Amino acid sequence: MLTKDSKNRFSHLSLWVGVAGVGVGIVAGLLAGIQPLLLGLAFVAVGAVVYFFASFEQAALGLLLMRSSLDMFSAQQLPAAFALGVDALTLLYVTVLLLTSQTVRTDGFWWFFFGWVVLQGLWVILLPLGALGLDASLLSDSIREWVRLFSLLMVYLLVMQLKDRVPPEKVIHMLFFSLVLPITMGLMQAFLPSLIPSFLSGGGGDAGSMPSEGVSRITGTFAIANTFATYLLVFMGLAWWRLGQSKQRLPWFLLLGLIAFFYVGTKSLFALIMLAVFVVVLIAPRLSVVNLIGGVVLFALVVGLFASSEFGQERLGSIGQTPLLNPDIDVWRAILLSQGDNNSFNWRLAQWHLELTRWRQYPIFGYGLGLSVEAAGNGFLPHNDYIRALVEGGVVGLTTFLGFFAAQVVHLVRLLRNAPRGTGQRELCLVLLAIILAISAGMITENIWSHTTLFFYWWIIFAVAGWDWNERPTEDSPALADPRFSSGRASQQSQPKL
Repeated sequence: MLTKDSKNRFSHLSLWVGVAGVGVGIVAGLLAGIQPLLLGLAFVAVGAVVYFFASFEQAALGLLLMRSSLDMFSAQQLPAAFALGVDALTLLYVTVLLLTSQTVRTDGFWWFFFGWVVLQGLWVILLPLGALGLDASLLSDSIREWVRLFSLLMVYLLVMQLKDRVPPEKVIHMLFFSLVLPITMGLMQAFLPSLIPSFLSGGGGDAGSMPSEGVSRITGTFAIANTFATYLLVFMGLAWWRLGQSKQRLPWFLLLGLIAFFYVGTKSLFALIMLAVFVVVLIAPRLSVVNLIGGVVLFALVVGLFASSEFGQERLGSIGQTPLLNPDIDVWRAILLSQGDNNSFNWRLAQWHLELTRWRQYPIFGYGLGLSVEAAGNGFLPHNDYIRALVEGGVVGLTTFLGFFAAQVVHLVRLLRNAPRGTGQRELCLVLLAIILAISAGMITENIWSHTTLFFYWWIIFAVAGWDWNERPTEDSPALADPRFSSGRASQQSQPKL
């Protein structure tokens, strides 16, 4: 029998569904008159929304798994359409929760993330006001970058709505299925490249990437190999985590080896540095003979495979022709040599010098969000995310960028200390800490901040790591009427349905 509150919620929901129905009818009539195909797409969208509300857990997890397979359709703008669709579904779902007086699950860090994204909108506002280094003609590019950041925030919010409905371990385990298509494509690229359609083949650069070296590299379902490498690092960490948690270690050991194979196949030199940082951070808190041997073996395996190819040997040998290992080459000579020596590190030095020269003209607020390519004027990203933040946001923007990553490290350390020793949550937090520090190191020489898929899965795992892993969904948990936004244990009211 319905309570008074339940009847009120039901009547409110019925009212909004009625209003939505009238709106859908009007829109459907307009679309039918303009373009029948649009009407068909609209019905598909309505069906997707109905399924999303009817089977929220399954639909949300399915959406999360899809993202790793979309980058190969970047030319068709599919990743952007997917992001907007996730944003719309998340906002609609949260709105219905609020209208039906149900709890919207958040945590403290989500609100910090929300404030940071809002702060980034300052540069979108300043651009048309003429307060930055570029003018309002590039406003659409700046808005696009802000929407990208907002979409990552929505991913975090969507995952939080699964709290107390799906066990945290299950969410993490499900993410491994996102490897299926990238690994399959990677195998085809490695052994059967002739079977891959030209529009799906990787290896091409993206806007802002450095000049192509003309070398075949495994890209999986990603536009470039470097984005595949950072995505694989996250799942290498998760496989390592499962290896330590599972009683049946052989399958996870084999998966870890398979991921390491493709990690090497990306032929990304910066990925070796990231792996070194990852291993050091992972084994440092619990330095033992077993952990040390495991970390050394993993790193040696990757480096050995990398150096076994002629291209890998050339990449490693090229370091000797940079200021890093050659005392006879200073920075200025390296910049001059970059014009003809095809050395990626020397090219980066030249690009950094160019970007910093531009930054000095607008040092406080920079040129605008997502506009470092336009600021450089040569069509390339800085290949250093700290310089990118400095050029796009000035000293203020770099400060907020560093603060954002520092806050993530602090949050993970706090979770690590609060989690009981030997638990899966504690070990996962340690893995995430190793990953974020490895990412921070990789940002020195790569455009990791533009690797959207990496951060898509990063925020999923980051959100789950903050759940209470000792709690499980129950059928008759007491409802929490207030507050409607909750950072504690959420109510187990039935989910909204349309």
